Formats: sequence, structure tokens, C-alpha cells
Amino acid sequence: MTSQITVDKADKAPEPSSAPAPAKGLRGHPWLTLFSVAIGVMMVALDGTIVAIANPAIAKDLGTTMAGVQWITNGYLLALAVALITAGKLGDRFGHRQTFLIGVAGFAVASGAIGFSSSVGLVVAFRVLQGLFGALLMPAALGLLRATFPAEKLNMAIGIWGMVIGASTAGGPIVGGLLVEHVSWQSVFFINVPVGVIALALGLVILKDHRAENAPKSFDIPGIVLLSGGMFALILALIKGSEWGWGGSRTLLFLAGAVVLFALFAFWETKVKEPLIPLGMFRSIPLSAGTVLMVLMAFAFMGGLFFVTFYLQNVHGMSPVDSGLHLLPLTAMMIVASPIAGALITKFGPRVPLVGGMVATAIAMFGMSTMTTDTATLPMSLWLGLLGLGLAPVMVGATEVIVGNAPLELSGVAGGLQQAGMQVGGALGTAVLGAVMAARVDEDLPANWADAKLPPMTPDQLDQASAVVEMGGAPVPPKAPEPVAEAITSVAHDTFVSGMGLAFTVAGVVAVIAALVATLTKRGANADAGAGVGHI
Repeated sequence: MTSQITVDKADKAPEPSSAPAPAKGLRGHPWLTLFSVAIGVMMVALDGTIVAIANPAIAKDLGTTMAGVQWITNGYLLALAVALITAGKLGDRFGHRQTFLIGVAGFAVASGAIGFSSSVGLVVAFRVLQGLFGALLMPAALGLLRATFPAEKLNMAIGIWGMVIGASTAGGPIVGGLLVEHVSWQSVFFINVPVGVIALALGLVILKDHRAENAPKSFDIPGIVLLSGGMFALILALIKGSEWGWGGSRTLLFLAGAVVLFALFAFWETKVKEPLIPLGMFRSIPLSAGTVLMVLMAFAFMGGLFFVTFYLQNVHGMSPVDSGLHLLPLTAMMIVASPIAGALITKFGPRVPLVGGMVATAIAMFGMSTMTTDTATLPMSLWLGLLGLGLAPVMVGATEVIVGNAPLELSGVAGGLQQAGMQVGGALGTAVLGAVMAARVDEDLPANWADAKLPPMTPDQLDQASAVVEMGGAPVPPKAPEPVAEAITSVAHDTFVSGMGLAFTVAGVVAVIAALVATLTKRGANADAGAGVGHI
């Protein structure tokens, strides 16, 4: 495919030989562009995990139920996942610079509004707004990088971009724990305001509005409605499936609705002149493989990380801050390995690093499946470090494969597709591995309880105990004698670790499948289409 022509409204025809003024030297500079978008992306990625630490304090302060607290997280994830691809299309249509800046400003304002909220209803409403503005910001960041960096530097830039996302996601519990313990739960949201102001100021000065000559000129409104409805039904079913029951009528209704809406969407896209997602994109086997790989990677990563926090806090009895610090090997390895992975992918192509990354991820998952109630910090750190080492090239490479194999005029849609795959994979991994954990606990707890010669439980008591054990807790009755409390705790933790081991084994198998999918990837055929104006 021939390179696309990019147009900047502010500087339509710069003289190649003219020396740029100082302000012009800043605008569109690739590395400064990366720095600017990384600050905005950091806010969105951090908010995916930082709020989990604040939830107990929010529940206590606002007097809400567990269902209300769950919607503080679920509302954000739903809005983000549903809007990502549409937001990418907005960037392709109106320019990624404008879309990014609106996303940053809206995210910061919504964050401040949450801090001033006096009811859980307002918190949930503004969290939904956070998710919608975050969806504007994420694909636009990738679109800006694609349009600004020349092909030989793009993988390094995406490596650093992936490093920021990985470090922010894994570092959320640490930052959240420190803020909640030493300031307040509101500070978890207020911190986004100054960060957003900085990102907005830098963006106004640095970011340049590159647009493809044949960018879309219209909107596929029916396509947006059908795709958004399908994503909403799918993600909601995955989030609520454990509560409603995976064979329950509501779960099956939403899953069936998602299938129908996605089928109607696919049919409509073949009929409309300017579709939301041209289905011809998926004729590219590497792009399709990269999308599937993103889903499978997020399945293993997000689903596995979900249990690690319960294991550290409830089985090992760590504080939120201590448990976050124990995740540092994962975070640190992603920070170190992501730029290196970008350089390797630039030199050798994405296939070998992607396959190697998923193999390392699988080994780490199988290793974590062997952890017991008294596993020491060193082996735990080794497995988490290996997981970070494996994830880094996949975060970088799968992103490059998806975005690089899409035409420049669809880079926003491709960025939205990449992020949507990650959100769907994360929700799917948490749901499926949660169901695996629940099934193992339901199977093992009665026998383990009886073997410890503990007083028999009624079916209702057993259901309540299983719900506690699935989160690593121990269903110790009030005023239970110390020997009984110790026996119950031992049984509960052993049962939880058994379920966690099975969940990690399933995640490892998924990682092996992802390694096979990675063999179908290759360097983006259109990666050089966006080599932007500017110097490096």
C-alpha cells in the first residue's frame, strides 16, 4: 500500500529547508508527542486498578452496599469497553489531537467531580463519564504515535507506551493504598486533576493534527448502535455472570443478545458506504491474529492478577500497600522489558518475540499454579518477574501488529480495536477463571471441612462459606475457640490455593494457545504509512 499523505491544518505547506521557530520545533516532535500522550494514558490505565483499593473506604464513607461498590468499577469498565472503537472512529474523522485533548480534559473534570460526590449514585455516574472520556483518549494516543513516528522508531515508541500502561495497571494498588491510608479515598480521584492539567497543557503545545487524506467523512450511526449494544451485553454478562449464575436466564439472555447484535452489526457493515469497522480489515490474517492475541493475553494477565491480590492480602495477611509492593517484580520487569521488546521487534519482526513472550507467560502461570499457602517471597517474585518479562513483548508487538496492519485512515479504529480486545479479554479472564475457582471451591470445601473434623454445615452455611473462601477469606464464626478458628482458616486457605492453582493452570493453557496464535503474526504492512513530519 502506498504511503498516505498527512495534513496539518496549522502548517499546510512548510518549506523543507526553512528553520523552524522554537514553538514549531516542539509541535509534532515525536518523542515529545510520546511524553505528552503517555501522561494522559497513565491516568486511564491507573484508574483501572487504583480504585479497587479505595472501594472499602468509599463503601464505609458513603454507606453503600457491595452491589453499589461493584458498580463503581463495573460502570467504568463498561463505558470504556463499549465506547473504544467508536471513539477511535471519532479520532479518525475529526483528528486524533482534538479527540485526545477532549478526552484528557473530560477525564480530569469527571475525576474531580467524583471527589466531590456525596452519594454512590453520583460516584457511579461520574465513573461512567470517566470511562467514556478515557475511551476517547486511548485510541487517539495510538493514532498520534502512528502518525508521528517513522516506521523504524514506531515499535520503540509503542514499547514505551505499553510500558506506561503495564506499569500503571500493576502500580495502581500501590498508589491507591498509599493515598487511601495516608490521605483519603477522594485523593485517588483528585490526583487526576493536576495530572490532567499537565497533559492538556503539553498536548496543546506539542501535539500535531496529522490526518489521512482519505479519512472517513461520515458516521455509521446504526453500526455504532449495534456494536455498542453488543459490547454492552457481552461485558455486562461477563461481569454479572457469577452473581446471576452462568446458566441463569439473565446471563444467557444477555449473551444471546450480544451474539444477535454482533451478527446484525457484521451484516450492516457489508451494506453501508463508510462502515464503522470495514470488515475487509480482518482479511489481514496478522491483524486478526493480533486482535485474538490481545484478548488471550489479557485473559491470562488480568484473570491471573485478580487472584494474586486476594492471595497476598487474605492468605498472607498483607496490607494493600504491602501486597502492591510484592507486585513490583511484575511492574519493574514490564518497565525494563517493554522498550527492549520494541527494539527487538523493530530488528527481527514481531513473530519470535510474541511467541517467546507468550511461552514465558505460560511458564509463569504454570509456576504460579504451584504456589501454596506458605510460598516465600523469592519464588513468588521470580514467577511475577517472568510474567512481566513475557507480557512486555506481547503488549508492544500485538499493538504494532494490529495498528501497523491497518490503513492509516483507520488507525484510530485499529487502536480502539486493540484496547477493546484487552478490555474484553480482561473481563472474560476474570469471569472464566472466577468460575473455575468457584467450581473447585464448591468441590473441595465440603471434603476438606469434613477431613478437619469441623462441625458440619447446612447447605446455606456451605454456600456462604464458599463465597468467603473464593476470595481467600476464612469463614470463622464470631467467638470461635482459637483451635477451631485456626482449623477453619487452614481449611479455607488450602481450598482457596487449590482453586487458584487450577485457575492459573487454565490461564497457562490459554497462554499456550496464544503462543500458537502468535505464529500467525507479522510486521505491519502499513507501518510506514504514518511516518510523520518532524525530527528525531
